[in-house]
Amino acid sequence: MSPLDLLALRFLLASCGCLAAGLGVWALTALCRRFAGFAAQRSLWLLGQATVLAAFLVVLLPHSERLRMVPPIELAETSQARPAVPSATGPLAAAAAPANVPNVEQSQRSWLAYGAQAWLLMYLLGLAYSITKLWHARRILHGLSAAGCRLHALDQHDGFAGAPTRTPAPAVVEVDAPISPMLFGLFRPRLLLPLHLRSFAAAQQQMIVEHELTHLRRGDLYWMGAGILLQTLLWFNPFMRLLRENLSWAQELGCDRDVLRGRPQAQRKAYAAALVAQLTLQHRTVKTALAFGGVSASTLAARIALIRRPAAAPRGPWARCASLAGLLGIFAASLALQPALAWRIDASAAAAQPTTEASAWPLGDAASPTALSCTALADAASGQRLVLEGQCDERVTPASTFNIAVSLMGYDSGILSDQHAPSLPFKKGYADWNPSWRATTDPSSWLKNSVVWYAQQVTSRLGAARFQRYVADFNYGNHDVSGDAGKDNGLTLSWVSSSLKISPLEQLAFLRSVVKRDLPLTAKAYDMTVSIMPSQTLANGWEVHGKTGTAAVVLADGRDDQKHQYGWYVGWATKGQRSIVFARLLLDRRQASGAAGTRVKAAFLRDLPARLDAL
Repeated sequence: MSPLDLLALRFLLASCGCLAAGLGVWALTALCRRFAGFAAQRSLWLLGQATVLAAFLVVLLPHSERLRMVPPIELAETSQARPAVPSATGPLAAAAAPANVPNVEQSQRSWLAYGAQAWLLMYLLGLAYSITKLWHARRILHGLSAAGCRLHALDQHDGFAGAPTRTPAPAVVEVDAPISPMLFGLFRPRLLLPLHLRSFAAAQQQMIVEHELTHLRRGDLYWMGAGILLQTLLWFNPFMRLLRENLSWAQELGCDRDVLRGRPQAQRKAYAAALVAQLTLQHRTVKTALAFGGVSASTLAARIALIRRPAAAPRGPWARCASLAGLLGIFAASLALQPALAWRIDASAAAAQPTTEASAWPLGDAASPTALSCTALADAASGQRLVLEGQCDERVTPASTFNIAVSLMGYDSGILSDQHAPSLPFKKGYADWNPSWRATTDPSSWLKNSVVWYAQQVTSRLGAARFQRYVADFNYGNHDVSGDAGKDNGLTLSWVSSSLKISPLEQLAFLRSVVKRDLPLTAKAYDMTVSIMPSQTLANGWEVHGKTGTAAVVLADGRDDQKHQYGWYVGWATKGQRSIVFARLLLDRRQASGAAGTRVKAAFLRDLPARLDAL
């Protein structure tokens, strides 16, 4: 799966979490509205929007899955066409697939990957549409302002006769259009007044103007801008629109309360009458402005009732603290209960595909060119599976990755002393499949070059009983070190295309035990094994300790398959206090360029920094 697929899936998961958080926030605010005065609290509605956005964004951040309490969702691969080579992701697939084979990554993408990418595209289109609507609303307001007449002498308008001197008046423009008095402009506030406002009673004009100036004094333009921005970013979430509308409602109620504070009942009735009259005269309002008539027919009766008999503000700080705690609880729950995604290939679905030249091998047959591919990563501390792609429960020979276990055995038993002792000379009759093995070897060069005969010297000195006990204590794979049937070679060759087998998931479990030091071994065994493990530091700061492994596929008649090899790369990556164990396995076509394990390592390390940054 490509990085774009992973991003799209994470974005889809964040969108679902955002909808769930929106539902929770709306339920909480609906409960708060049952208490008098809460509807007029701007902070309640804006914080509700911010909570939903935070629940959306935090899922997109690296390492957010470490806070989740639920297990990952394993998503089965259900694509129609099966690849002609082992499944892989990103650069791994490109490195492992022959040139004459169709693109593995493309053929392995499931309906969910396509759906996630479609949703990401739909979101971007919707965001562009929402921004376009805002730009259009801005043009309408600026067009009205340009078409109107600027009032330079405010005392010539009855609405400003009682305006408080402490409030600096914005630029006032009178417009001959059926609009509501409205305030707009974050940086250069402007007040649009319809010409028909002059037909209202002087007291009504003054209260309407005071209403708009109160918006300016309270900073409602900025609150409105923040609400619109949050709604635009999450345009697909209906709860964001509801919360933003209630924020506007709270702003209008707050200004009504401030304007009418201390006024007699007669002025309250006149104010309500002006609101009704304005609603009948205006055609529509613009949501990017604070309009006196920003009320619908469905909410008109409720607003007039509150004007005539205002509700009391919530008493004491406990109410606000309780609502804030509720929002924090919703945010924490949306993160903790948000499952991560893990990807696996559905073996049953693959087996059901029509037979082709590539799929004629039985699924799971060691000689099948499509039988096996796995990439698995897990958090070393918690064991949480972070990546699970392919058939990761299939057992195969561990090959030279078993040298990690042999090293632990050798240092724990005292057979190995330090990084360079014992240093053993090569002797005729030793395994010499690679030219580099025909040389004196010490522990460091043994692990670096995967020298089979050096590992055989260690296991031979252990003896069969002790060797078997170590393998059992390590819970390593199938524990079978009997070797090839009738050849009595378990002590020296059981881990090389023979009886001992291990799956990638079992590799992760073993490596976690090594990283956490849970095995019954001495501290020196761990320290020295880590010191001789091949390691490197990635560009993003992660230090990787890993071991390759290459082994031939054994055919049913006992012969080595000359066309295919198992390639392993296993180990762990550490950065700060966090460690991630990994196992990468691929059934590769034999190539003259080198061992399968080396090619798998190179491809995996190209992909690893991006994977680690996404976890």
